[in-house]
Formats: sequence, structure tokens, C-alpha cells
Amino acid sequence: MFRDRFWLSLLLTLPTLVWGHMLQRALGYTAPSFPGSSWIPAVFGTAVFLYGGIPFLQGAVHEIRDRLPGMMTLIALAINVAFLFSAAVVLGFPGMPLWEELATLVTVMLLGHWIEMRSISQAQGALGELAKLLPNTAVRVTGEGATERVEDVALSDLREGDIVLVRPGAGVPADGVVRSGRSDVNEALITGESAAVQKAEGAKVIAGTVNGTGSLRVEVTGTGDRTTLAGIMRLVEQAQHSRSRAQALADRAAAWLTWIALGSGILTFVAWLLAGATAADAVTRLVTVLVIACPHALGLAIPLVLAISTTLGARSGLLVRDRRGLEDARNLTTVVFDKTGTLTLGEHRVVGMRTLGDLPDDDALRLAASVERDAEHPVARAIVQSAADRGLEVPASADFEAMSGRGVRASVDGRALAAGGPNLLSSLGVTPAPELIEFAEQSASRGQGVVYLIALSDGESDGDEAQALAAFAVADAVRPESAEAVRLLHSAGIEVVMMTGDSHAVAEAVASELGIDSVLAEVLPEDKAAHIERLQQQGKQVAMVGDGVNDAPALVTANVGVAIGAGTDVAVEAGDIVLVRSDPRDVSRIVNLSRATYRKMVQNLWWAAGYNIFAIPLAAGVLAPWGVLLSPAAGAVLMSLSTVIVALNAQLLRRTPL
Repeated sequence: MFRDRFWLSLLLTLPTLVWGHMLQRALGYTAPSFPGSSWIPAVFGTAVFLYGGIPFLQGAVHEIRDRLPGMMTLIALAINVAFLFSAAVVLGFPGMPLWEELATLVTVMLLGHWIEMRSISQAQGALGELAKLLPNTAVRVTGEGATERVEDVALSDLREGDIVLVRPGAGVPADGVVRSGRSDVNEALITGESAAVQKAEGAKVIAGTVNGTGSLRVEVTGTGDRTTLAGIMRLVEQAQHSRSRAQALADRAAAWLTWIALGSGILTFVAWLLAGATAADAVTRLVTVLVIACPHALGLAIPLVLAISTTLGARSGLLVRDRRGLEDARNLTTVVFDKTGTLTLGEHRVVGMRTLGDLPDDDALRLAASVERDAEHPVARAIVQSAADRGLEVPASADFEAMSGRGVRASVDGRALAAGGPNLLSSLGVTPAPELIEFAEQSASRGQGVVYLIALSDGESDGDEAQALAAFAVADAVRPESAEAVRLLHSAGIEVVMMTGDSHAVAEAVASELGIDSVLAEVLPEDKAAHIERLQQQGKQVAMVGDGVNDAPALVTANVGVAIGAGTDVAVEAGDIVLVRSDPRDVSRIVNLSRATYRKMVQNLWWAAGYNIFAIPLAAGVLAPWGVLLSPAAGAVLMSLSTVIVALNAQLLRRTPL
């Protein structure tokens, strides 16, 4: 709207300038004269006022109705004064009309608002571009084997449980789980992770991400409003409507500036009349003061920075639910991590192993995974998954047998093997080698379970022949990124605390491995918030990082609540900030974004407010004795230039490395 009105107003302004007195006097030319040519400035100036000035007049009505006069009120007052005075001169009042100044002022103000609205819409709409990543159709697979057939269907026709084929290079049409196939998927625009993520059977995929060179068959788990992308859009929209303390400060400053501008304008008008100036000159000074003092840049200084930071965070996998949380993150002194699912995977893995003789670790793990492949126990799944994480090729097993309460046995490559814990050793009468016993004791002291790989003799459970080949420590595995996350926070001068319901032995082992400053162990879920409060009572600014389920009270209590591990479920209501990725390193990126955002807000506020300290006296004519006088059009240019500078400075936030 501002763009369209600007271009038409510009066309109407040109004749006003050509036949007006200001340009003819400045350039020393005489405009062509014909019957009615003297009315051109008045006619075209009035057209610009009525067409281009309407948005400002309507905005002023809303501000006055809400008892919150602001920049629209000042602009409306300035163009109304200029129009009424010029109309009065045309009707016989002595003075020089301000048609050129009026038309130029309205046109420049339309241009300034067009630039402002374009900047804000770009910031808020950049995330909306993600929605365009969704393909228009999906390839649905029905039937199996020889009866399998594929069909192109609209996204709206997909239902949970459908199987879709994602071909190489295609976009993923819906959230789902890979049922067959292997490929690398680019999730950069959803999670901020530049490296493609390998997907195989059982892996989750997100709607809007882009498949690599392989093909995938995906079972749909979420469509439409239930996709990750839709959840991200909802959270960002919520953040865009949330208020920050800096915004409230800027709004108060803009309100004060409005009253200062009105007072300065009236004082300037009276002072020029008392000094013997003509009414035209006094009105010109009044209009110039009102225009140049518009709190336009001040009104734009904070919202644009916040819109850009919110979108920048979202495109990097940091979803801001409440802007105050992002604002407070710059002051953090302590970050409290929940252990399970945050610093650790929340899933058991092999975290250490010891083998006998020259048996390689990978071979031992491969054999153990083969034996445990058909078992249902969580520890068995931990061994199988650990082998998969290492990319090991696990051989097929035969003659599988589960021995209740003891372990499992199977035949692998013609060898009779068993896997299990201490009960299996007792039942087989096996005494492990001293190095395996030492390893088991060390693991137990850290709260880790131990599984043994045992070679049997000809499939018989004869203790004399059976031998323990290896021991595996199984525990909740530490995330590979956790150590770097702690290091990054330390480099930012932030203390790191780990809070967990696990035993002190387990907690201390993880803390020692990661270099964490202090540990709160054996904490019940209902007591986590109380621990956060105690840290706050010590004068610390605390962030709580958890999974958003049993950590909800602590997330709400903390100065900044960060929900991590959201995965495809981004509708976490407890945290101020939600991390799309399950990566604790993103916590330091929140701090970096918060600090960069604050710097931009301060820079913009200083510029927008400080500019008026010099601009208002200049517009009032304090330099008139030296021949320096600003026209209303020049004042509009300076005011718009201030707005453009604020907008450009805010855009530089996009270049901030997180």
C-alpha cells in the first residue's frame, strides 16, 4: 500500500515542484505559462494530500482514539497545518503557500514507511519461506511386493500411517519415520545444521527437508498443522507478538518524544512570530519541527531488531517463544543442565569395553550385537544400537535362546556364544580374567551396568570350557556435543551446573568427563524448581535446560527456560526458548544471539533518540542567524534518513555468527 501510494504521489509531486515557486527560485528558471497553470501547485498538492496523506490521517485518528499520540499524529499534524495554511493563502491570506513542501513531505514519508514495512515484512516473512519447501504433492505407496503401486496425491490427502516414497532430491512431504532405504537428508533450514544427516530405517524425518541421493520409504506420523514446520511457525508467530522490556522502553521514549515535538513546535511558532517573522515563515518552522521530530526511527529501532533476531534464531534451530527470555539470556551467569536426554542421549549405549588377548573391540562388539539382536531387553538394544552407531556389519545368528534373568545365547559363524550379566557368569560357573573383573568394578563404581560376552564349548554350558571374552559397560551415553557445549559456556564466562535424579556416582562420572563445575544429584522432579530458586537467591541469573516434560516447573522458575530435545515435537509450553535440535551447544548460541540483539537495540536507541537532540533545534532555526534554515522537505529527508540508518543497522544483525 505504501509502495503504490508512493509512486503515484511522486508522479503528482513532480508538476507541483515544476510550477511551484521553490524550485523556480532555486534553479532560476520560469515554468511554462498557460491558462490555469498558476493553479497546478494547489491542485496537485491537494491531490497528494488527499491520496498520499490518508494513511497518516487514519493512523493519527487511531492513536488519538487510543490516547497514545505518536509519529502518525505528528505527521498528520504537520501535513494538516501545511495544507490549511496553503489553502488559506490561496483564498487571500497573506503569505507564501507550502504546496511543494506539503507534496514533497507526504511523498518522502510514504517512501520512509515503505522502506520500514518492507524491512519488517522481510524479517517476519523470511521464516514463512520455509512453508514453500513443502512439495505440492506426495508419492503414496500402497500394497507390498508384487502388488505395490505408487500414486501422486495432494498433501491434504495424506494420513498418518501412509507410506510415502521420497525420491532423490525431493522434499519430504510430511513428518515421519523411515521404514526402508538409506539417504542423507538436508535439514539446514529446519535445524540450522549445515551438514546433511544420514537417515536409515527407524530414523525420523521432518517435513520440508530435502532428500539426498538415496530413496526413502517413510511412514507418515504428522501432517498439516501437526508437522514440525507448522509448530515452528506457531512458535515464531507467538514470539513476534510477545513484548520485550526494551520495546516497552522504546514505546515510552517515543511517547515522550511526541509531546516534546508538539511543545517544541508550538514554542518555535510563537518564538518566530515574536521575532517579527511572517506567518508563512513561522508555519514553515512549525511544520519542519513536527516532521523532523517524528519518533519514526525510535518506533522502528526495537521491533525491527527483534523481528530479525527471532527469525535468525528460528532459521538456526533456536525458537524464541518469549522475547523476554531471549533478552535475559545476555545476563546469564549460570546454566543448569538436566542430565538425562539433555547432556546424555536418554538411551543406553556401550560407553566402554575391555577385551581379552588380541580380540579387537569392534569384533567383540559385532559378536555381542549378533547374539543380542533378537533380544527384547533394553541392554540388548543398547549393544545392537552401539554396533550400528559404529557402522559395524553384524552377522546373522542362529539357535537364539533367551535365558530368563541371566542373558541370551546364540550361534554366530559356527561359534556358540552367550551374553549377559553377573547372573549368567554364576550359572555358567565362569570366572572372568582379572582385567575384566577390574573393568567391571570400575564401571559399577560409576553406576554403569556390565554385560559379558562368553564363548561356550560346542554349544554346551560347561563352565570348564566357557570363557569370558569381553566386558561391556552399558549406561546412558553422553552426547558427543556435550563436552563442547560446556567449553563454549565456560569461554563465555558462564558457570555450568548439572542437575539429575541419578546417584552421586553416576552424576560425578558424567560431570568429570564433561568438565562441569558443580553437580546436584538425586534430585526429585518436584524439587528441581526449589534448587533453581536457591541459585537465584545467591544472586545468579539462571538458565534451566531440560526436556520440557518433568523439568517444566524448573524451566518456568528459571530466568530463562530452554527446552531441548524437542525433535519433531516443538510445542513445548514451559520454556522461553525451544531448541529444534537435541544439541546442548545451541545454548551458547542463544547467549550469543541475545548479546548481539542487545547491542543492536542499544545502538539503534542511541541513534534514534540522540538524533533528535541535534535535529529539533536545527529545524527550529537556531542557525538562522548564519543563514542555515531547513525546509519541511529537507526535514522529511533527514527524518527518513534516520529511519533508513536504523533499518540498515538492524539488518547487519543477520551477519552475526552464532
